[in-house]
Amino acid sequence: MSTKKIKKCLNEGEKGGERHKGLKRITPNLEKAKGHLHKAIRNFNAMTDFHDLNYSDWSASAAFYALYQGLLAILALEGMESRNQSCTFAFVEELILQGKIDKLSIEDIKEIFDQNVKEKLENSDKILDIREEMQYSTKTSLAEKEFEHLKKKTKKLFDKIRLEIEKRTAKELK
Repeated sequence: MSTKKIKKCLNEGEKGGERHKGLKRITPNLEKAKGHLHKAIRNFNAMTDFHDLNYSDWSASAAFYALYQGLLAILALEGMESRNQSCTFAFVEELILQGKIDKLSIEDIKEIFDQNVKEKLENSDKILDIREEMQYSTKTSLAEKEFEHLKKKTKKLFDKIRLEIEKRTAKELK
């Protein structure tokens, strides 16, 4: 892991103790990965629950965190802990580039978060941008078509993340 971003994240992880704001090396941890996967599944289900309760603005947050918790599970299996979203995405992208992740592509990660999208976030269909638009604006609901698009995209990405986790853990998570 030689990228400048990852080095910076690791430095932040080393100096911050338990409240670090970066990446921290840990022993690869199957139980922690299972916990992140469990939370990812809960968030995925919450996405529809919020919609059904007419709180679809929260569906966007649940969609993002379903995917993010899945990525944290992958990191736990790799012996990493992250407390910074951009560090998590940088590390996962590096794993993809190194061929250590084959169920997800860089394009898949960019469907969750694309740092190159800087303008007109309200028109972006990246999952993080939808979450931020719903969280920081005064909108209280997603249109039905927007929700269905978010749900379909989240499911597609969630399935890929879960396949990657299952591939790495073989029979332990089944």
